[in-house]
Amino acid sequence: MPRTIRTLTASEVETLVDWAAGEGWNPGVGDAAALRAADPEGFIGAFVGNEMVAGISAVAYGADFGFIGLYICRPDRRGEGHGKAVWDAGMARLGNRIIGLDGVAEQRANYQRKGFVPAYETVRFSGRAAGLTGGGGVRSVTAANAAEILAYDRQCFPAPREAFLREWLQAPRIALMSTGSAGIAGYGVARRCREGFKVGPLLADEMNIALALMAELAGRTEGGELHVDVPATQAGFTAMLQAAGMVPGFTTTRMYKGGKPGNAPTKVFGITTLELG
Repeated sequence: MPRTIRTLTASEVETLVDWAAGEGWNPGVGDAAALRAADPEGFIGAFVGNEMVAGISAVAYGADFGFIGLYICRPDRRGEGHGKAVWDAGMARLGNRIIGLDGVAEQRANYQRKGFVPAYETVRFSGRAAGLTGGGGVRSVTAANAAEILAYDRQCFPAPREAFLREWLQAPRIALMSTGSAGIAGYGVARRCREGFKVGPLLADEMNIALALMAELAGRTEGGELHVDVPATQAGFTAMLQAAGMVPGFTTTRMYKGGKPGNAPTKVFGITTLELG
């Protein structure tokens, strides 16, 4: 039976996120709708008959940057070329943009053969973060802060992502910001996942602000276990997380093809998601 490649519907994106849960990726509750808001045409599936057999996200953030994620072939249909088919479709969709992805260690060499260049490692820290202490100036994000958040995020992320953030900052996710005399100095979001809560993004002018945001997020998640994917370059921050009782585990490599984006990585203390960057 011939294979068909097409854009996924909203319910099919839900299925792809469920597959991610089956792979142990621990997606967030309600992630599918928020991820799809970034680029509704950016989720692609391979179908044999009426059955989806593979999927990928190839989200275009404007004309210059894109991100690959949710690259999954159904276990019972692996080895039949469906994964390569959606990969090729996703890469073709993103064209000549700078393209990012977060690759697991066993796929790093494969992505390098496809032209991706390692930029930095990320390490997932997990735990209850009970040893963190908060600081002043942390408060909830409201609709009135949207323009400030979007402007700050643009310093830290490679491209504008207004449609995504307007969805991502909504309840039941917990969105907090830190402000100082010069305005916003950082913000963070926590969301409930299949297991515990994930924090991301976590963006701040300096480490102490990131720690204050983490402490407040920990306090608002009812003592649940937190997970945050931290660039390994943030050595001081990771040391403080470990001192607070969080444990390093799962690692990935941020990789780019077509160049390196010009955002400010020093302000990134926790990436948003492994699926969308």
